[in-house]
Amino acid sequence: MSENHFYEQKKHAASYLIPFFKKYVPHFENLRILEVGCAEAGFLDSLHELGMDATGLELEDSRVKIAKKKNPALTVFVGDITDKNVAGRLGGPFDLVVMRDVIEHIPDKMAAFSMLNKLLKIGGYLYTTFPPRFSPLAGHQQNGQSILRFVPYLHILPEGMIKTLGKIFRERSSLIEHVILNYKIGLSIRSFEGYCSMFGFEPVVKELFLFRPIYETRFGVTPIKIPHIPSIGECIALGCECLSRKGGEGGC
Repeated sequence: MSENHFYEQKKHAASYLIPFFKKYVPHFENLRILEVGCAEAGFLDSLHELGMDATGLELEDSRVKIAKKKNPALTVFVGDITDKNVAGRLGGPFDLVVMRDVIEHIPDKMAAFSMLNKLLKIGGYLYTTFPPRFSPLAGHQQNGQSILRFVPYLHILPEGMIKTLGKIFRERSSLIEHVILNYKIGLSIRSFEGYCSMFGFEPVVKELFLFRPIYETRFGVTPIKIPHIPSIGECIALGCECLSRKGGEGGC
């Protein structure tokens, strides 16, 4: 990963994330915030510039090193959200937990939601974005180097066929394995809603996008929302965005 991702995150924070949170989360600038899967921590750096109390958790040490290089004052930990000891390291609870395009990559989603529930205060907010499992690019094939990066729904093909296509078009084997894995452990909108209900996260804002807000930052493409029609949304939406609030029961 490069420092360019850091600056992309800062741009997205300024143009979309911070205005979104100011609109929907009361007293946003006074809250204690955790970003899970913070990558190079551009969003956290933007919060730090506002004088806010923000902490990051990132699985890849190389990305944390870039974050620390860009701003040594940032509080960023290397760790796994499914680790039962991570809450003690982070020093929660938090008022807002942010997970952008992370939850779909976690195999043990029950453990992840359990820890999110533990880290959030009652009445706290969980912000989550992810590409639905059956959507056109949920395999992240767009990161490929061959013509396969333009093939929608590649990830739902039989595993053997995906590998064969990878060889024919000389795609990186690591990309092919990721496409297969992303489908195996991906998250549907229905499953996401089930986990939220199970752990007492009540929806505040939920949107489905044909073109996601990050696309405007990355490609200059205006975001386009689509209606909440269950079967159609699962197969067409390139992104699901949900802001939820932790209810008083605290879930499972």
